[in-house]
Amino acid sequence: MFPRKISLLLLYVFLLPICLRAQDHIAAKPKPRVIMIGVNGMELDIIRPLLLKGQMPNLSHVIENGAYGKLRTVSGPNCPRVYTTLFTSTNPEEHGVTGFLVGGITANTHMLKEEPIWSMLSKKDITVGMANVPATFPVMPVNGYMISGMLTRGKNCEDGVLCAPKLSEVTGGDAVYPSKMREELLKNVGDFYIDCERMPSAADLKDHEAEVIDRWLAKVQTIRDQQTKLFDYLLTTHPTDFTFLAQSCEDRTGHWLYPITAFNVGYNASINSVRQGAFPDQYIAFDKVLGTILKHVDERTYVVVVSDHGIKPLREFEEKDPHAHADHEKTTPVIAKHDFADGDDVPGSVFVMGPGIKHNFRLMGLEASVYDIAPTLLYMYGIEQPKQMRGRVLSEVFTGTENKVAANK
Repeated sequence: MFPRKISLLLLYVFLLPICLRAQDHIAAKPKPRVIMIGVNGMELDIIRPLLLKGQMPNLSHVIENGAYGKLRTVSGPNCPRVYTTLFTSTNPEEHGVTGFLVGGITANTHMLKEEPIWSMLSKKDITVGMANVPATFPVMPVNGYMISGMLTRGKNCEDGVLCAPKLSEVTGGDAVYPSKMREELLKNVGDFYIDCERMPSAADLKDHEAEVIDRWLAKVQTIRDQQTKLFDYLLTTHPTDFTFLAQSCEDRTGHWLYPITAFNVGYNASINSVRQGAFPDQYIAFDKVLGTILKHVDERTYVVVVSDHGIKPLREFEEKDPHAHADHEKTTPVIAKHDFADGDDVPGSVFVMGPGIKHNFRLMGLEASVYDIAPTLLYMYGIEQPKQMRGRVLSEVFTGTENKVAANK
């Protein structure tokens, strides 16, 4: 017995360092990196011709090296309603942010009733970085940084709806977490606009259509350039495991400069014949932003481009005044919208590229939804989704199901 005990002891002493090294190797395995880009109101009917003509080479690269498809959205979709659904994978009535206004108050993070994805990741020691994402004002503590987006309040933007406050003009809450990062951004990026420019009013347009439209589009490009500089700075100096960046100028342009023709509802030749390429041009411009982001992508990085909904010309069968858009009524003469009662009329879209993602794989129909984004992000980090989430892991976009979290779905 004694020699046997000695043998077992020696075996244990011999194997222990090997086991410890194996554990160290597992622990040292790098976390996956995810960069998600939100595009407000990306319309597939508009971008498909641009892709065919080679005018969106960076998105084409993501498609060729990844999976893509339509994304079922919620009923009556608008940005805060859908983005918060995307954050939480719960119904709007469950998470609390049902629209731009909730009980007469502009939607804000204090209204959140369900835990968002950035909180879940932070608790798992995953670093988080967010910038310009709608419905994130006032910012919340994360394991990293957060810069708010659409619905941020500020000077001449007290209600936070359709506004474009500069960082220095923000009031009513914090736009940057941690707060000390605000001065760093002002110094190194400049006093950038938090969101896209408010659209001109009908009164501003009257008898000055071409001049006002050109001036507004120039301002939109200025804001996009500022946001691009911000994104590049954050990805360079503050890299995180999970980064979520977003833009909303595309949606604003689509609402009143969608390339409609005379037989569409709301057509006004003095406006709609001025810059018919304005809306498609927004996606060509976005593709350049995407190119800047892709410079920060390596072989272990997932890239997720997601749109909360699409946008379509007005329909004559709307129950209310077809020219009255819930978000823009009595301001700009709107010719396209997305808050149709049937969200399937305006599906969003998703593009995913990264390790283990199928190449040039198309998701058919409307099998994927905005509810599925958060569960799929958790899967990428090997985290099992909580029970309250209503979505599923988009396992069909992955080449295998080695991850046990997905295999159990």
